Amino acid sequence: MDGNLLNDIDKVVDADRAHVWHHLVQHQPFQTGAPKIIVEGKGMRVWDQHGKEHIDAVSGGVWTVNVGYGRERIANAIRDQLIKLPYFAGSAGSIPGALFSEKLISKMPGMSRVYFTNSGSEANEKAFKMVRQIAHKRYGGKKYKILYRERDYHGSTIGTMSAGGQDERNAQYGPFAPGFVRVPHCLEYRAQWDLTGEEYGIAAANAIEEVILAEGPDTVGALCLEPVTAGGGVITPPEGYWPRVQEICRKYDILLHIDEVVCGVGRTGTHWFGYQHYGVEPDFVTMAKGVASGYAAIACCVTNEKVFDMFKDDVEDPLNYFRDISTFGGCTAGPAAALENVAIIEEEGLLENTTKMGDYMTDQLNALADKHAVIGQVRGKGLFLGAELVSDRASKEPVPEKQAQAVVADCMAQGTIIGVTNRSIPGFNNTLCFSPALISTKDDIDQIVASVDEALGRVFG
Repeated sequence: MDGNLLNDIDKVVDADRAHVWHHLVQHQPFQTGAPKIIVEGKGMRVWDQHGKEHIDAVSGGVWTVNVGYGRERIANAIRDQLIKLPYFAGSAGSIPGALFSEKLISKMPGMSRVYFTNSGSEANEKAFKMVRQIAHKRYGGKKYKILYRERDYHGSTIGTMSAGGQDERNAQYGPFAPGFVRVPHCLEYRAQWDLTGEEYGIAAANAIEEVILAEGPDTVGALCLEPVTAGGGVITPPEGYWPRVQEICRKYDILLHIDEVVCGVGRTGTHWFGYQHYGVEPDFVTMAKGVASGYAAIACCVTNEKVFDMFKDDVEDPLNYFRDISTFGGCTAGPAAALENVAIIEEEGLLENTTKMGDYMTDQLNALADKHAVIGQVRGKGLFLGAELVSDRASKEPVPEKQAQAVVADCMAQGTIIGVTNRSIPGFNNTLCFSPALISTKDDIDQIVASVDEALGRVFG
């Protein structure tokens, strides 16, 4: 491409305004104003078309760039692989695909097989298809229902939106696929039962069992959950929740599908995956975002051997294998980038840093809560945190959505990019979201928290 064109930022802005359909954005303001163009990134910081520097507290806007910007070793690994072999369909193997699968499975005791796709939505679709095929192969088609949880999010396709627990995000996109059944959320702050702590966690899990019994255990094939709910409010499960969930799935022969698209690959600290904090033994684990930190498109649907064996037990049956393909699951750049991404996390001790900096950021946000009564609760795990904003702590009345968005806008004006629950739960788009890169330092976190402090003061007084 002509370097002069790249340097003519006005032309770039005009081209963007005229032709690009942005994600999650109302475009009417662009008729008179310019869209934001992110031009460059380095470490924790990005620069826009005006040369303004921003500290990125949401890792690329949607919890993705886990190891930060400007990693030349990842870019070089992608370049070298593309020259050697850019693509071949997943019906055959590739060197980076085999090596990354081995590396990934070494981080996931109990799991054994990796199915490559190109997005988190697609990875979840694959798991849903496997559940449906197992229902036909093993249960006469009857055990086909897939349970999902209120406030959880599993993707933007019609299939994954059928398992979407965020009503506002689903609005106007129905009708959805049949056979998906909702179970209650587990957010103790928005309590559905007059219980606390472990008793609340067990009650929230028991509510899943009640749905199973109402639907008929012989009709339910899988339960799909996020280990920590992301866009539905950054919800960490109460004590007692996950052990009881595991017990229920085993009791009724229900496959457990953990959606790690946000939490996976170090985001929650200490462990490589969010579910590993809770001693859970899943049948499916899906992941995307942080797998290659956004340097290449890659997602994975990982299964245990029990699931894999169900698709090869009768070679005489022409339907007895997973008859599916993900075209861009055959791209080699993804696993090549993912190998370097994992190596960086290992070599730089980023799991440990995430735990340490996550604790520090939690403390700093709680200190803000002591100063600003509008913060009702700080929650999360590792460098995946949320602060729910309320008009009144006693009633827990959510702040108006426009005020929560005003905090984000104020931070942006200061040069700090934070997130907020967006088109998720009607009346509850009131949680500020933070997911800075796993390379965060105390200075980075201090800058982020200071911006939020100033914004809260200006918006709420």
